Amino acid sequence: MAKPGKINEALQPVLAAAVNRELELPNALVTVVYVKCSQDLKYATVGVSVLPSGWQGTVLKKLRQKSGAIAGDLKKNLVIRRIPKLRWLVDDTEDRAQAVEAVLAEEEAEIKKIIKKK
Repeated sequence: MAKPGKINEALQPVLAAAVNRELELPNALVTVVYVKCSQDLKYATVGVSVLPSGWQGTVLKKLRQKSGAIAGDLKKNLVIRRIPKLRWLVDDTEDRAQAVEAVLAEEEAEIKKIIKKK
């Protein structure tokens, strides 16, 4: 049996190409950030990044609608026994990183004000 890590690596570029081909959203950029298969390889959680973030709901809805066609692409382009059922999630790592950076910038500005007063 293939290891999930190797399957994840094989799935990601094929999924990225299929997502770009199947989604018809000219105003949104969708990137496949990660793929995590379950140990039994029945399910694959696919993390996508969506820009602008206001399109996240629309993108998830379209991805769920197009899951069958995307799975068909996987079947054509990969040699694996079973195509995992796809679960779509929005990866919000970038949004959280920006929020942390904003807080850090505010704190840095406060520290500079305190230092100037002394």
